[in-house]
Amino acid sequence: MEALVCKKLGDPTLGEHNPNTPIVVDKNHPIPELDSPTAVRVRVKATSLNYANYLQVLGKYQEKPPLPFIPGSDFSGVVDAVGPAVSNFRVGDPVCSVAALGSFAQFLVIDESRLIKVPEGCDLVEAAALPVAFGTSHVALVHRANLSPGQVLLVLGAAGGVGLAAVQIGKVCGAIVIAVARGAEKVEYLKALGVDHVVDSGNESIIPSVKGFLKARKLKGVDVLYDPVGGKLTKESMKLLNWGAHILIIGFASGEVPVVPANIALVKNWTVHGLYWGSYRTNRPGFIEDSMRELLSWVARGSIKIHISHAYSLSEASRAFSALSDRKAIGKVMIVLDGGRTARSKL
Repeated sequence: MEALVCKKLGDPTLGEHNPNTPIVVDKNHPIPELDSPTAVRVRVKATSLNYANYLQVLGKYQEKPPLPFIPGSDFSGVVDAVGPAVSNFRVGDPVCSVAALGSFAQFLVIDESRLIKVPEGCDLVEAAALPVAFGTSHVALVHRANLSPGQVLLVLGAAGGVGLAAVQIGKVCGAIVIAVARGAEKVEYLKALGVDHVVDSGNESIIPSVKGFLKARKLKGVDVLYDPVGGKLTKESMKLLNWGAHILIIGFASGEVPVVPANIALVKNWTVHGLYWGSYRTNRPGFIEDSMRELLSWVARGSIKIHISHAYSLSEASRAFSALSDRKAIGKVMIVLDGGRTARSKL
């Protein structure tokens, strides 16, 4: 089978002909065997590219697998083979899930307890884009911040994978959503989604823009801050928070880890949530799967839409990493293994 193998740590945006590239396509990688009675082998249709995958190849992620390894986490595909004790899946079933590693390959083996059937009405490529980005935002907003109708949600990095998911989940929850993104194209896309207010952080300071919107709507401030960015934007955003606000720490795409002043958090009764979504699998078995089932039901009935910004074949992985690292994407960057397309699509 074909698989993308990370042989050393380094910059995955380097082209395949660059001798320093850390990733190579192995066209004769062994197909994984079923390793337990409840194992399922999936022929991968598509896999999502997340910022965590980029950091892992760079060697800057909190989890550092031994070399060599096949990157990749969330994926979709069709069941290819099942172990003798598998009861919930049959060959040919459309499925999606999240693996610790290994989804950048034509085949992947995973335990049936971690697989989700993709319902009718859900495209397989879109299903592969769902777990990490939408799963992170769903757990953060619904289960951690308990976002409720009428609350004000401020989403930083709102045009990225997790940000776009947070915006849509916020609207499903009935929140008033303020989105922060950089660039006219991203701003226009967010407006088309029905976001209540959009700030172009490349052209204006978020504080006067958001305060003007809040004043016009007779709102006191922000109830929930969703922050996958960090750095200066976090510091500015904290000046907009209400008493009793929730701060969701999702990541640090800016490269700068922010400082939340404990004295102000005390006085204003803020709740600060650190959210490492992947750790739920170990600490709350079955929780992620239940979250994904709800999200897939939302997709099937049209409550949320998954925007695929860029899609590439496995051999074009360096271009996929570049689209992610250059922040050119609106929504998700995908690797499509079965008939991959090198295109930017407005879905």
